[in-house]
Amino acid sequence: MALIDTTGLSHVRLTVTDLARSRAFYEEVLGFEVAAESPGSVDDPAVRADPAQLYGGVVYQTNGMLFGLRPVGSSDDRFDSERVGLDHLSFTVGSRAVLDQAARRLDEASIPHGDVNELTAFGMAILSFDDPDGIHLELTASL
Repeated sequence: MALIDTTGLSHVRLTVTDLARSRAFYEEVLGFEVAAESPGSVDDPAVRADPAQLYGGVVYQTNGMLFGLRPVGSSDDRFDSERVGLDHLSFTVGSRAVLDQAARRLDEASIPHGDVNELTAFGMAILSFDDPDGIHLELTASL
């Protein structure tokens, strides 16, 4: 028996450098809809330190879970998947065809991305790209 039995993943929150830029990306590229946003200004240090005000950020309800953006990163900071912490974040899509369509849409929006790769040993296909802070994102479909 585990020391702590969990029942699922509740939410993920990413630290970002520019909330407006990140909101535009996640809302326009991935279609996320706002569930809650900070009532205070992201420019107010008291708001940026207050979890009750979402640290000045925004939370989306998507894919059955909460996904948030916390705007406390330094403007010159960038994500590094080779440091302790997050490697990448993957979102599920309905099919391999949706991955192909997503690749075309990313091309149309001039968003760099990898190829759609089939990882047959794992029964899935993936499409990788980065958000505005360089956080590695992935779309995954079952094969």
